[in-house]
Amino acid sequence: MTHTHPHTARHGAHHVLQHAAESGGQAEILDLDAEVLAEHIAAITAWLPIESAPHEIVDLGCGTGAGTFALVDRFPEARVTAVDSSAEHLHRLREKAYVEGVQERVRTVQADLDAVDWPDLGTPDLVWASASMHHLADPHRALRTVHDILTPGGLFAVVELAGFPRFLPENAPEDRPGLEERCHATGERYHAEHVPHRGADWGPMLTAAGFTVDDERTVTVNIPGDRSSAVGRYALGALQRLRHRAADALSTDDLAALDRLLDTDSPHSILRRGDLAVRTERTVWAARRNG
Repeated sequence: MTHTHPHTARHGAHHVLQHAAESGGQAEILDLDAEVLAEHIAAITAWLPIESAPHEIVDLGCGTGAGTFALVDRFPEARVTAVDSSAEHLHRLREKAYVEGVQERVRTVQADLDAVDWPDLGTPDLVWASASMHHLADPHRALRTVHDILTPGGLFAVVELAGFPRFLPENAPEDRPGLEERCHATGERYHAEHVPHRGADWGPMLTAAGFTVDDERTVTVNIPGDRSSAVGRYALGALQRLRHRAADALSTDDLAALDRLLDTDSPHSILRRGDLAVRTERTVWAARRNG
């Protein structure tokens, strides 16, 4: 493996943060993820063991297009079919394609990848799935479907997250050191129940679906906050979503400290901190369909 290198007044705040997390918040987080991690996504696409430049690419669970546009840049002769279940995500993606002037090379398809029958996605040379396969109820069936639609010799790239990124130093915030790790621990328990395939080892599952795993790589991400003005906003959005998952399991003191971080008008706001960084890991499997 190669290594390269979130009583009444309280209830009101919870309601506001929950609403932010559920109404459009996911799309904004995906956009920020794409902006902050652009170099890492580009590096993964550059690493893919491509034998010949692909002409047809499918991006499964494309979100708002982080992978789609990285693939468009990496393979200038290719067309990309971007697939997602969210009409809002696909609308944002199409708007970006027009802004970038690549609308003729990007097709969007709204589809439920848990459905038994997928829409016609052609016979792609490359299929990309970043942080999407773990959301499926039956990923084993989806892997077999990808195998069947790929061109013989085509490549399937699965990118998986280690979990929510970390943003704060261990001793922060100063009044509740270790707060972020406690939030993550409660969030992990939620995901273990509701998203059991997140963080899975996809290698054996790819092999069982008929693929040959050509290579596997873990990319370590550590981006200081001063590298990008988006890091603070990324941290804010990610911790808002994490609060929604962890609120019921946190102590009163931890929840109050977290709300101070998430209050953009507070002097303790995470947007005012100069010690943020984005720390996470992503693992990518490059699997090939044999002839």
